[in-house]
Parts: sequence; structure tokens; C-alpha cells
Amino acid sequence: MSELFSVYQFMMDDISEKVREHVPLKEAMYAAHFYTHNVMARMKLTKRVIITDSGDNIVFEWKDGRVTWPDQTVGS
Repeated sequence: MSELFSVYQFMMDDISEKVREHVPLKEAMYAAHFYTHNVMARMKLTKRVIITDSGDNIVFEWKDGRVTWPDQTVGS
């Protein structure tokens, strides 16, 4: 079975929501793109969007308009 991912959106005032749960990577990336380019993101109401893997590790992060790909190398 392929790995599944979850997508979270964080808004102002520490409000957050899980917008996708246990979906394939392609769907998670489409969702992340949507939540980083929608009206809320353009109005700077969305502060952060992350994708996590099945181990709850962050594999993608968008924060204040910048994308990071956290290093998944163990022990470095």
C-alpha cells in the first residue's frame, strides 16, 4: 500500500484545520496548492500550510508565502 498524507491549514489567531486526511501525495499536493493560492492566502489570513506523512512528519511547509521542504535525513 502507498504512503498516505494529511494536509493542515493554519489561520490567524491559532485556528487550524485538517483539510485532507490519509490521501495520496498527488491529492495532498493539489490541496496544498489550493490552500496556498486561494483568497484567504492572498489576503494573508492563511499563515501556514503543511503536509504530513503517515508518521506525522512534516514533508512540506508553506509559511508566510515561502515553501520549505524539511530535511528528512535521520541523524544529520
